[in-house]
Amino acid sequence: MELRDIEYFAVVAEHGQLGRAAETLGLSISALSKSLRRLEKAMQAKLFRRTPKGVELTTEGAALLPRVRGLRLSLADVTREIADLSQGLTGRLRIGAHPGVFPDLLGLACSRVLADAPKVVLALTVAGNDELLPALRNGELDLIINAMPSCPYEDLVHEHVYDDEFVVYASARHRLAGKKRVMLADVAHERWILWAPNAPSWQRLHRIFEDNDLPPVRIAMVASDMSLRLSAVAYSDLLGITLRRVVQQAAPGYRLVVLPVKELTWRLATAVSYRKDTYLSPAARRFIQILKTTAGELSAEKP
Repeated sequence: MELRDIEYFAVVAEHGQLGRAAETLGLSISALSKSLRRLEKAMQAKLFRRTPKGVELTTEGAALLPRVRGLRLSLADVTREIADLSQGLTGRLRIGAHPGVFPDLLGLACSRVLADAPKVVLALTVAGNDELLPALRNGELDLIINAMPSCPYEDLVHEHVYDDEFVVYASARHRLAGKKRVMLADVAHERWILWAPNAPSWQRLHRIFEDNDLPPVRIAMVASDMSLRLSAVAYSDLLGITLRRVVQQAAPGYRLVVLPVKELTWRLATAVSYRKDTYLSPAARRFIQILKTTAGELSAEKP
């Protein structure tokens, strides 16, 4: 049995005449008759009987027709599903993101993907690189959004998304708030709140203090939750270090300010990463495209 034979059978049943069916299909009557005989042989049953007006279904043919119609609908559904899949309009996408990613970027990008492709299912995990990288490499995540590594990993592809910079932030009531320039020595004896002692930003902070012969950074509080760190700084004399856009978006609610410490301000590039030499689904490619476009729009906005 061939799939085209089933399709030809349905067309003949709809027209009730071999001549009209053959014309519709662009076949000769002999080629169409051969197809019907092949199908009847596979079914081991007579499907049509001749009449003065053309052909009509036998009992067996009448029983087959509803099944064929269902099959044709299923094939149409499969065709649409594969087309949607190839265009990134359907599929399940597992995304990992570092907590330092633009606060609004993920939400806006995800909402655009879901509006553009309602059949796509997104699974989002927010964690540090020590969790994201192993999950990406062992296939638990399809892609991750985090800091661009200084030395790209050989087994991963990194696509640049946007740039930001690390800055020192404090409460608007802090004694250093409002200064046009804050020297490194001015913050040498302040107390700090950090995310984790092994975080790259804090490792760099420690090195800068050390290279400038300053006393070790005074760590007063450790908190993995970003909103908790922002709130703790807002209601105390603690200092923190995070991305400028994080502070800018949180500033109105928390009354935070960026302290202009030149030595403690540095650029950070963020990238979307995925496994090299592996299948990247159309849904993933569509998400990456929307993510980059959204990041560009947010970066162009004035704080």
